[in-house]
Parts: sequence; C-alpha cells; structure tokens
Amino acid sequence: MKETFTEYTRHYAKDIPASLVVFLVALPLCLGIALASGAPLFSGLITGIIAGIVVGALSQSHTSVSGPAAGLTVIVFSAIAELGSFELFLLAVVLGGVFQLILGLVKAGIIGLYFPSSVIKGMLAAIGLILILKQLPHFLGVDMEAFGEMAFADKEGGNTFTHFFYALQHIHPGAAIIGFVSLGLMILWERPFIKQHSILGLFPGALIAVLSGVGLHLAYIGAYPAWTPESQMLVTLPNINSIASLQKALAFPDWTGILNPVVWKTAAVIAIVASLETLLSIEAVDKLDPHKRHSPKNAELRAQGIGNIIAGMIGGLPMTSVIVRSSANVASGGETKMSAVYHGLLLLGSVLLIPGLMGYIPLASLAAVLIFVGFKLSKPSLYRQQFKIGYNQFMPFIITIIAILLTDLLVGISIGMVVGVFFILRANYRTPYHYDDEEVVNGQPGKRIKITLSEHVSFINKASLQTTLDHLPDGAIVTIDGYRTTAIDPDALELIYDFVINAPERNIKVTLQNCPHIEGMTVEEH
Repeated sequence: MKETFTEYTRHYAKDIPASLVVFLVALPLCLGIALASGAPLFSGLITGIIAGIVVGALSQSHTSVSGPAAGLTVIVFSAIAELGSFELFLLAVVLGGVFQLILGLVKAGIIGLYFPSSVIKGMLAAIGLILILKQLPHFLGVDMEAFGEMAFADKEGGNTFTHFFYALQHIHPGAAIIGFVSLGLMILWERPFIKQHSILGLFPGALIAVLSGVGLHLAYIGAYPAWTPESQMLVTLPNINSIASLQKALAFPDWTGILNPVVWKTAAVIAIVASLETLLSIEAVDKLDPHKRHSPKNAELRAQGIGNIIAGMIGGLPMTSVIVRSSANVASGGETKMSAVYHGLLLLGSVLLIPGLMGYIPLASLAAVLIFVGFKLSKPSLYRQQFKIGYNQFMPFIITIIAILLTDLLVGISIGMVVGVFFILRANYRTPYHYDDEEVVNGQPGKRIKITLSEHVSFINKASLQTTLDHLPDGAIVTIDGYRTTAIDPDALELIYDFVINAPERNIKVTLQNCPHIEGMTVEEH
C-alpha cells in the first residue's frame, strides 16, 4: 500500500535530524566526487540536489539516498576526456537517463533479486572498511585524495594502503584533535544516558561532532594559529551569490553530438553501471532497514532515470542510489524517503544562502562521521555471525570483501557473485533427491534402492544425478519416486529416461512411481 504525503511527513521528528546527518556527509562527497571525476565542482552539487529533491520524491524506497557515485568517477573521467567536452558528456548523461527509464518500464529491476545475501553483506562490510581506510587521511589532516574517493588505486600510482600509512606518518595535530574529539562525541552520543535525555537526545551525534569541529577550528584561529587546518582541509563551496553567477555555473548538453556514436556508447555504459550500482545499493540498504521494508526495484530505476535526465540537462553528474549516504540515513534514524528530500533541500539552501559558513567545517569532523558509519557497517559481530552460518555463506562474504578492497565496487561484486554462484551450484549439486537403500531383499542378499526426487530438479542437478545413477550396483532393484516433484528440467528428464531404457543391460530393475512425465515418454519423443 502506497503511503500518502501526510504519512511521510508525520515522521519529521526522525527524518529531519537524519537528513541533517546525510547532508553533512553528502556535501563534501558531492564536491569530492566531482573533483575526482575531472568535472566542475558545481556539477557534483547539482546532482546531489536533484538526487535528493527529485529522486527522493519519486522513489518508493524508504531509506535510500541518491547522489553522485564514487563508483562512476573513473567512467566519468575517461568519458569527458574521450568526448573532448563536458557538454557532450552531459548529453550522454541525459541519454543514459532515458535508457534507465526504459529499463524501469520493462521491469529490468528484477535483476536485483538475484544478488546472494552473503555477497550483499560482504559489500556492506567492505564499504565500511573502505570508509575507515579512505577517511583516515582526512581524519588526521593529510589531504591525500579528493574527499569521497573510493577506488583502491589512484592515478598517481598510490593506493588505499599507501595513503593509510602515509597519513600515519604525516599527522596534522590540529586536524587530528578535531577528528578524535568528533569521533569521541559520536561514540558518547550513542550511550543510552544521552539518547534517552529529554534535550540532548534531540540532537544527532554527527551534528554535535561537526559543531565541535567548527568550534575547535575557530579556537585555533584565535589562540593557536599553527594548528589551524589549511584551506584544503575545510569544506569549500562555489560562490553562488547572484542569478548571473548561477547561470554561469550551470552547463548544458551539446545537442550537436546526438549522432556521435561515442556519446551513445557512453550513455549505455552510464545506464548499465548506474543501474547495477543502484540495484546493489537498494538491496543492501533494505537489509539495514530495521523495519525490513522492500524497495520496488523498477520504480527506483525509473526515478533514477528521470533524475539523470534532469541532472544532465543542467550540468550535473550521473547519479545512483549510494550506500554511504543511505547507511548514514539508516544509522541516524531516518524513517521515510522524506529524509532524502530534506537533505536535498539543505544542499540547495547551503549553496544559495550560506556558502561562506560552510567553509568553517573541517573535513576531519566529516571524516569522523564516515568512519563511525563505516564501523557500523563492518562490526566484528557481522563476521562472527557469517562464520557461524557456515562455510557456504562465509566464503562468498569474505571473498567479496577482499575483492572490493583490492579493486572497486563493481569488480569486487562481480568476483563475489561468481564465488556465491559457485557455492549455490555446489549446494544444489548435492541435494536433487533423497537416497535410501536396503542390503536385503525378501530375505536374500541384494540391493533395494529408492531415489525420491526433490520438489525442483533442474539442469544444475544433472551432474549429481548422473553420478548417482552411474554408480548404482548392477542387479539392484531401483525405485524412482517423483511424488514431491512439481518441476523437472528436460535435461534431467532425459537423463532418467536414458537410465530406464538402458537399465536391463546392467540387470537393474527400475520402477517409476509418480513420474508421469517419464512414464509417458516415447522413444520418438526422446
């Protein structure tokens, strides 16, 4: 049942504080991802605003928050260089949005239902670890990468681990203190005596952390300038102070490139990768939702398509549903999609009304927020839980984590999917039937065997079934019972039929029970 507007807005007491946290996380991410993509900084903010207000309103997901995606930075960077202009790239973004809209209309979102749970949990844990590792340089005041960069390797030859160890050796004292104080306050704000307090409990821990960072920054300026964070360690917004400056900051698609095949190729890549990232993020955030609600995948693809069309029309980057913002939303208590809308309005207000004030926010405080979110995504208890479930779940989970850490999100997920499917096939290989045997038949030495087929016998089970039938002892009395079977694959059916036809050659007597499909087959049909 679809909620009315009133039912969404009545949760404002939880959605507004959550949106504030998401806004604080999204603001530097929008700028950082634009910087890492080789695009104008304002393009990242345009996407964040549209993703919040437009996609947030159109989406039927309760907890997902969209924005420019770190996973698309390499694609965007390469596409702008290949096309030769940002305006041609914007045309590709518009066309990519059209493709996504079509994917939603033809109900391609069903693909999202085929991601194994162990792989999704591995993705969440890996993103948590990446947040911790990637934000540590900003947390300690070492400006190594654009804020929001998520790829393992960078264009200068460094990687996540080299930046991690470099940061430990080049700590900025003022920024590091801001980072640790911010993180400490967030941990403190999770304690019951704070959360249950009638006044303190009204303020999200992330807001308190950021305000403390601003306070320490101002204190450094007045009392100890040497510890004041440098400009690259602070949030920096483009100065939009008039209609003219806003018009100058916007960019528009170059429609003369509509017949350019590279534009169409780029549009197809954007649509496919953005859709996959969105479906992965939606599936993951639904698992984080304490109410365990399910987001309609096709509706989300349609919303993302419309969002990308609008973003491309006015100079924005391509967007996806983003797990970092979404998990921050869930962790902060967001109840409905209005928290995404509110965060978009906050982004718009900050750009138009208070760009100067945003410049006092240290990246160290925002890094502390993301590190805290990262820990929640990758808690030790998650690893223990997956290990207890069993080998078949733990191996895809841990391999997905390692693969994402050492490559990127989509490559790591692809590797995890291959491993996950392998273990699914391995499990199915072992369970297409139930096998019973007796050593004595009518008081005489012999072998009576009953094979009870399972409810679904697919081509996946063919190898196991073939091995079992091949190893039945000569002279056995075999009963194949299909009373539980509702669907049997033609490959498996043909295999059983061949066994029945050739059984007399091995002196095997076969009886079929409740197997009308096999019993009714003729030699001509076979």
